[in-house]
Amino acid sequence: METKQKKASPKAKCGLCDSAKKALTKTICCDNWICDDAHTYQIFSYARNSCYRNHDRYTLCAYHHHEGHKGMWQDCKKCKKSLDLPEYVEMGTNEHNFEVLKNPEKFSISCINCGFTADTVAAFAYQTSKGYYCDKQKCQEAVFKG
Repeated sequence: METKQKKASPKAKCGLCDSAKKALTKTICCDNWICDDAHTYQIFSYARNSCYRNHDRYTLCAYHHHEGHKGMWQDCKKCKKSLDLPEYVEMGTNEHNFEVLKNPEKFSISCINCGFTADTVAAFAYQTSKGYYCDKQKCQEAVFKG
């Protein structure tokens, strides 16, 4: 994850967390001011406390850029085709975006272990090649018994 440090004006602030106190940089995908904090991420911690890393890893904006797709990510058929619908909608509407998908498609997901159903990926603790598992202990245990 390479960040190019650009000098922020005194009034500049992170477009995600609103902080004007941290060092800022511009995103490589959409040229927005963001906290220059990718270096603070602890590997394998799965923490979501880095504005830069969150935008870079969990948004369609960054995905579109990393894949080298042309045009705007909001209109990209390649992005939509390469991700399953729940993942596509989550990456286009989560809090790590500067701009979100307008009128995303509706969907529901069911836990493959207990049948719990929700309309957001965030309601599930794990996603495997078999499907989604909710956060109930018996379902999380089922992930590893597989």
